Amino acid sequence: MDIKTIMIVFWTIFLAELGDKTQLATLLYASDKEKRLIDVFLGASLALILTSAIGVFAGSFISQYISEKYLKIIAGIAFIIVGIWTIYSD
Repeated sequence: MDIKTIMIVFWTIFLAELGDKTQLATLLYASDKEKRLIDVFLGASLALILTSAIGVFAGSFISQYISEKYLKIIAGIAFIIVGIWTIYSD
């Protein structure tokens, strides 16, 4: 277990998720007085675990065919595109 890797991934994902649509959707569910907070927390947590597992397995699979250098370039371009789309979408 590499604690440095764990902490880098934790803080990167944590900061990326703050104010994200996922957090806002969870906030809206939690604001519903008819919903138990533990149910909202468990549902949101399980969803994040599953999407993270998909990311890990997809990254592992894709990295067998595409070098890490090109994956970083592709991811960077994708983030720029999403950022531009977010700024200009209405």
